[in-house]
Amino acid sequence: MKIPAIKKAVETYSLPQLQAAQEALLDEQKPSINIEGEDEGEQLTHTLAAIWILNEMQHQSIDFNTALRQYTSRVRSSIS
Repeated sequence: MKIPAIKKAVETYSLPQLQAAQEALLDEQKPSINIEGEDEGEQLTHTLAAIWILNEMQHQSIDFNTALRQYTSRVRSSIS
């Protein structure tokens, strides 16, 4: 997971574009948008993170940095 790639996706693409990219990656196809990542797994991780962050930003009316902190906290707690 690379924070700059997630930030770029959030700033560049809309929620519907990211959701379409998610579907393409899950179907083992190339997405129509450029998601950074070394392989399809990392691209999917960045896409899912961007979708989650955009949803939080919209539903909670928070900025990117706050949503990103919430996301990374969620990831850390799921790992430990």
